[in-house]
Amino acid sequence: MTQEPLSVPVPPPLTVPLVEDLCAALPQGRVLLDADIVAGLSHDEAEWAPVGRAAAVVRANSTEDVRRTVEICLRHGAPVVARGAGTGLSGGANAVDGCVVVTLDRMTSILDINPLERLAVVQPGVVNDDLRAAVAEHGLWYPPDPASSPWSTIGGNVATNAGGLCCVKYGVTRDYVLELEVVTGTAEVVRLGRRTAKGVAGYDLAGLVVGSEGTLGIVTEVTVRLRPLPAPAITVAGYFSDVVTAGEAVRAVAAAGITPSALELVDRHCLRAVDAWKNMGLSLEADVVLLARVDEPGERGEGLADEVVGCFRGAGATWAERSTDPEEAEALFTARQLAYPALERLGPVLTEDVCVPREHVPAMLGRIEEIGRRHDITIANIAHAGDGNLHPLLITDPGDEAARERAQLAFEEILDAALTFGGTVTGEHGVGILKADGLKRELSPAVLAMHRAVKSALDPQGILNPGKAFPHGE
Repeated sequence: MTQEPLSVPVPPPLTVPLVEDLCAALPQGRVLLDADIVAGLSHDEAEWAPVGRAAAVVRANSTEDVRRTVEICLRHGAPVVARGAGTGLSGGANAVDGCVVVTLDRMTSILDINPLERLAVVQPGVVNDDLRAAVAEHGLWYPPDPASSPWSTIGGNVATNAGGLCCVKYGVTRDYVLELEVVTGTAEVVRLGRRTAKGVAGYDLAGLVVGSEGTLGIVTEVTVRLRPLPAPAITVAGYFSDVVTAGEAVRAVAAAGITPSALELVDRHCLRAVDAWKNMGLSLEADVVLLARVDEPGERGEGLADEVVGCFRGAGATWAERSTDPEEAEALFTARQLAYPALERLGPVLTEDVCVPREHVPAMLGRIEEIGRRHDITIANIAHAGDGNLHPLLITDPGDEAARERAQLAFEEILDAALTFGGTVTGEHGVGILKADGLKRELSPAVLAMHRAVKSALDPQGILNPGKAFPHGE
């Protein structure tokens, strides 16, 4: 991973007194100073996102550990960067010079599962799939399912308002957060939101914190809404000769008024990478695969699945059918989840996260391919196509500086194209560092000023994850 130091205009901390105060205030073993360990916990998975040099890592075990850390950093004017599992793709968890990284991966308790109220209370280090498995024992389901769900944490999902395969029908993380415990930039512990079915007392501050990427507070407890387990899904697969035709099928499904529980696109570059890694044979059969799931029960679900098949065929699929083999259906979705790590094996991957209205999915996919050709960059495509959230993956050879520069130009052009089609520069990964310039192009100066006013109110000293989401001080 090629990264440059990230520096922001914050008062330079006196790191020796800072570290001494942390070690004195926190239990033994909480403060990590080994250079290799600190470096390893100072960045997420965002390719080419700059990384600063942290003064220390605090491995928090409790809300009080986090509160004390923020209190000490506030006294020293030191930045604080919160970290979950480090699976992010925008640089949102990357260290800045002189900061303290607070890692929450040891706060892994599921504190309560309430079947009557259909909610769960968890610490931020709980892994997404672990929560899903635990609530499934009660016949319940936590829908947000990012591709990183086997590793990503609920706290990190909250920080970026993560989505996933199911969000086309069931929504994103913010739709499931009822209540948060948060350590603020003034080292106070507050509770935001409520567990009641209704409530309009005051502003929706819990909703504001979701997606704020650790710039407004550090989340130390999350209460999430649960749903009943859905019926077993029917999988529909379609093969297409190109991404634009597959995009037309996505638009056709939306035009038919069908809301599948998942509608995913995987292109030939991804299929070949998965085949090279896992030898699944998918790239021998299709250039582009669309995968849909329908989880309506009984005849209703079967009828909707048949309608999806019809939409695929009508849009130009070379083959489309309902899957009758559950193992085959699961293998297809496994290939979708393997696409990103499979591509990482080929070289550095710069990951996009744009989202456009569904009517513009075909045109946006075509524009991405045109940008790749013009800049001589291989761009693979995976997508939560059903809600227009596209993940172009820009691939370069290790050490090829010219290709890296072309990829960065292509990256910015893809952001601009998404905005041209009425979309956004990030659907679920967050702004972090990589998309700060794109955010300035998406939001008006007046709206950016509103963001900065909120930041100043909740983090008056500017110590929480500075330099992320929007440029510091601009």
